[in-house]
Amino acid sequence: MNKFLFKHIDNSGLIIFRIVFGLLCFLEAFGAVLTGWIRRTLIEPDFTFSFIGFEWLQPLPGNWMYVYYIVMAIFGLLIMVGYKYRFSMLMFALMWTATYLMQKSSYNNHYYLLGLLSFIMVLLPAHRYASIDAKLNPSLKKISMPSWCKWVFVIQLFILYSYASIAKLYPDWLDASVVKLLMRNKADYPIIGELLQQSTIHYFIAYGGILFDGLIIPLLLIKPTRKYAFFISIFFHLFNSIVFQIGIFPYLALAFSLFFFEPKVIRNIFLKQKPYYNDEAIIIPSHKPILISLFSIYFLIQVALPLRHHFFKDDVLWTEEGHRLSWRMMLRAKNGSTRYKVIDEATNKQIPIKINDYLTKKQRRGASTKPDAIWQFAQHLKQDFAKKGISVRVYVSAFVSVNGKPAKQLINPNVDIANEEWYHFKHHDWILPSK
Repeated sequence: MNKFLFKHIDNSGLIIFRIVFGLLCFLEAFGAVLTGWIRRTLIEPDFTFSFIGFEWLQPLPGNWMYVYYIVMAIFGLLIMVGYKYRFSMLMFALMWTATYLMQKSSYNNHYYLLGLLSFIMVLLPAHRYASIDAKLNPSLKKISMPSWCKWVFVIQLFILYSYASIAKLYPDWLDASVVKLLMRNKADYPIIGELLQQSTIHYFIAYGGILFDGLIIPLLLIKPTRKYAFFISIFFHLFNSIVFQIGIFPYLALAFSLFFFEPKVIRNIFLKQKPYYNDEAIIIPSHKPILISLFSIYFLIQVALPLRHHFFKDDVLWTEEGHRLSWRMMLRAKNGSTRYKVIDEATNKQIPIKINDYLTKKQRRGASTKPDAIWQFAQHLKQDFAKKGISVRVYVSAFVSVNGKPAKQLINPNVDIANEEWYHFKHHDWILPSK
């Protein structure tokens, strides 16, 4: 175990990954400003669907979220050049995680991954070479790192991809009907739009996704298959980038390849002036027990979180209980029709509301199909009327279709959702059975 974790290896892969990671952090943060994502998601909405329990995290007023993201982008550049690295990395991690938790209308798995990686990167000696920190303080300069710095990425990726593959092993994915629905709104894409409507392509995507997610990490670890797996990875991630337009995630995934190729190869391509380390010394740090305990707990949580939906009643595709933080990526297509009935407790009369007055188009999709968002919006309505001195009950009539199947009633219409408690580890009986 000491040899596996604490044998020193050349750190070229980590150094280049820091540079790429910092650049991608910059592009993700600054890109959110340029594309209008901040305006649509954090400024225009009067109410954001934060993660339940983190309602105290709210967007800054006015246009200050633009400033917030520009500061994050600057930290990304500082990470890239390695200036005040640990501080810059920690600040980016905290700021990114805060914005991740304050809204989930634009939930993406790569937002979650970026948060995890940011905190991991704080602990890594990624600034020991080709950085301003090492230039200003030559005693920092190192050409090696302990092996655990590599394996922490490999294990994280293995967990991520394995769960992503396993989650696809269900009928609607295996018969390619989900992929067909996902491709339907890509028909107007130039050149490839028509091709993406072909059933052969749907099956290729469905089974190619299962095989890629399940095999890519082992294939990258095995030297004879590494080169071929890398080229397949390039095709897979570029395809996802073009078709699904999921931001930096495909390029971040490609950057992970730096930890699978021999450090000498990385050095010869990117850092030709850097001395190559090949002593393989085993250096046991004084903080070894803390380090092993910390990562053992972390990876146990990472393994456990995607399994939690098995302990809830009914199907996660229907209830969404245990869906987030579980690497369940692009697995289903849902649409629904939902009506909120607000009753004045004093007069027992219905108060008419227009959901468009409260929520954006993207938020309405969540508040029509996802039980946690429906519960949160009911709480918001109750609080909004309470400010006007009116005590209300909120009933919800929601009919939801999963993967193109006939719509069924999702929420018990006789339950006052606004007066229900939320449980993170218990099924909510007001969610009707999926049948």
